[in-house]
Amino acid sequence: MNDDTEYEHPIILFDGVCNLCARSVQLIIKNDPKQHFRFASQQSDIGRELFIKYNINSAKTNSLILIEQGKIYQKSTGALRIAKELSNGWSLMYVFIIVPPFIRNPIYNFIAANRYKWFGKKEACWIPTPALKNLFLDSN
Repeated sequence: MNDDTEYEHPIILFDGVCNLCARSVQLIIKNDPKQHFRFASQQSDIGRELFIKYNINSAKTNSLILIEQGKIYQKSTGALRIAKELSNGWSLMYVFIIVPPFIRNPIYNFIAANRYKWFGKKEACWIPTPALKNLFLDSN
């Protein structure tokens, strides 16, 4: 596995079988014209390696994870830090970072806990198109 210093871009780990998560990744890509982020599904080899490296309990994680400069950001904080880098008004969402996580995270947790029920689940991980493959660290 690569050392953090080899990653010049923040990494977003996402649930590759979750329809909401796949749509979120597509929304991020669409609104990230500078291609700031790189992606890996949590089910991929690199995703599993990053879970081990950062001591993330996969059984207790039901959210996207942002790895930026060797630091882990989860739940609403991760989502807001991602939004801050996006175009088309999404960066305005970062203003909600002033709301304490103990208020933000229950809302995030509620959506995350119901994501399969509301948005469905795929049998296999979402595969990026060839044009987007360079944004993904591992497309297993």
